[in-house]
Amino acid sequence: MAATSVFMATPVARLTTTPSSSTRNNNFAVVKCMSQPSTKTPATPTPPPPPPAPKVSTKFSDVLAFGGPAPERINGRLAMIGFVSAMVVELSNGQDVFAQISHGGVPAFVATSLVLSVASLVPLFKGVRAESKSNGLMTSDAELWNGRAAMLGLVALAFTEYVTGSPLV
Repeated sequence: MAATSVFMATPVARLTTTPSSSTRNNNFAVVKCMSQPSTKTPATPTPPPPPPAPKVSTKFSDVLAFGGPAPERINGRLAMIGFVSAMVVELSNGQDVFAQISHGGVPAFVATSLVLSVASLVPLFKGVRAESKSNGLMTSDAELWNGRAAMLGLVALAFTEYVTGSPLV
């Protein structure tokens, strides 16, 4: 049970000392505390509102800046598709990466790059970020790490095939 306190100040009469000494007039206030039971029910504290989401820039120069959200995501997505495609073609036809590129791979690469880049940029220009839409196992951080691994894998695949002069598989 909560109690509220009411402080009351009451004046005290002048204090005087013995008649032989000089008379002093001092005004003092005595503070009394009177506790009264509260008739109100204690209110549950309301949680503070969440801080507003930071504004996301949708300017072309900010989205495609070196530290912006687009470059690493787009390159990672292209690397993931490129690595899987290179391995599938290599397993099915036995062609290494350089043979795939020289036998008609450039137009397929350009078309895939354009479609994937536009599909990745449209939400960014609308102000939607991957971080706001990811949860559980498929997070935006997992996509970044998979993209980085795919970039390294594609470079390692091409380097290994160049050095050995034959397909990896």
